[in-house]
Amino acid sequence: MYFVISAMKAQIEIIPCKICGDKSSGIHYGVITCEGCKGFFRRSQQSNATYSCPRQKNCPIDRTSRNRCQHCRLQKCLLVGMSRDAVKFGRMSKKQRDSLYAEVQKHRLQQQQQAPPRPCPSLGSPSPGETESLSPHYTLSSTGLTELPDEAGHYLDQNSPEERSSSSKADSGGGGGFYLDIQPSPDQSGLDINGIKPEPLCDYGLSNDFFPYCSFSGDASPTATMADLDHLAQIISKSHLETCQYLREELQQMSWQSFLQDEVERYQSKPQEVMWQLCAVKITEAIQYVVEFAKRIEGFMELCQNDQIVLLKAGSLEVIFVRMCRVFDSHNNTVYFDGKFAGPDVFKALGCDDLIASVFDFAKSMCSLQLSEEELALFSAFVLLSADRSWLQEKLQVEKLQQRTESALQHVLQKNQREDGVLDKLRCKASALRSLCTRHTEKLSAFGAVYPDVVRTNFPPLYKELFGADLELTLETSD
Repeated sequence: MYFVISAMKAQIEIIPCKICGDKSSGIHYGVITCEGCKGFFRRSQQSNATYSCPRQKNCPIDRTSRNRCQHCRLQKCLLVGMSRDAVKFGRMSKKQRDSLYAEVQKHRLQQQQQAPPRPCPSLGSPSPGETESLSPHYTLSSTGLTELPDEAGHYLDQNSPEERSSSSKADSGGGGGFYLDIQPSPDQSGLDINGIKPEPLCDYGLSNDFFPYCSFSGDASPTATMADLDHLAQIISKSHLETCQYLREELQQMSWQSFLQDEVERYQSKPQEVMWQLCAVKITEAIQYVVEFAKRIEGFMELCQNDQIVLLKAGSLEVIFVRMCRVFDSHNNTVYFDGKFAGPDVFKALGCDDLIASVFDFAKSMCSLQLSEEELALFSAFVLLSADRSWLQEKLQVEKLQQRTESALQHVLQKNQREDGVLDKLRCKASALRSLCTRHTEKLSAFGAVYPDVVRTNFPPLYKELFGADLELTLETSD
């Protein structure tokens, strides 16, 4: 039975994700999807999120654009039939299995017509060798291959009902998270890392030995040619532009309209817990773009899973603060928030005026540097790839990636004829980011101590996963 399920799952994966067209990993919530769309749908249902479309509610959803509009992505999920109550893989009716089998055959036939002719065993009767190659969906972790659970927390092995029950409860409770020893958990796809491959580098014609720092084999040379650094800058800049929450064209079309006084007063009169929840949702939306950016940095997906998670948990908010300068109006001291440009007074209900003032000061100081998109992209990658984060298992690999990124940043600054000292100023900004994020954690812990139930039930799961270490301790103490 195990091999039948494994073979069937592997055959399903030949069909692209029905939402974005990426490589699928099985049937999730009743629809064939990739891990990214599966995790997105689960989080949207767990947090009862309400998304808005900044355009005409008809955004194209594909592998590269799926993170640009959560409203249209969720609508497509629902349109194709995703449902929390849907029948899960392995419990389909005969009619559903026959329909799925026909679709698999159709895709295999299309692939055979597009590919050069080659001997291929029959789908209905795989050869012994083929059967052995079929396996459940796995991800590579620091401890080897780890089997991924489905959305209910179940695995394809023969676990006891008690073990499966405990996995399911862990998922429904939303209190799981990322474990530093890389134990598989139901919530581990929250950052959409599992099953995602880095973006191809074919656009720039790069070979596998382009990045000596990313090979992690032997004594890689620390030297790099100008062409190497240009290529690296191109890739990171392209990844940055594709994963920014707002495209350059959208920024140019913004009316830069600020909130009116009566609108400001409505935000100020919101209960503290409501305003915190709104900001948590907005931060979570921005984090998803940062995660996609990280996955496209060459070498990031080659790090062990523990280190990917550590870097994202420690650096996502820092990158968000860096990206703030793209939507910050220095003349009016306002930032784009919830559809218009907001000053510090809009956030008064949060009860942390000192933190908000510091965030605005940082954004203003970043704007004063007048960084290009390419420079901003490289600085974001440099911040994200900080090798001094606690709990990293392979610091040397991360350090090599960061050094390479810093070299590319320095090269671009020199090429753009920037004044001496800009790189030193950026290093100081990286230090200031640490301070801002520490203060955010302190404010969040203080809020969680007063409103533990709000955090548990109303905050987005991804937000709790990223900032949950100190928060969980606070919540446990309040019980």
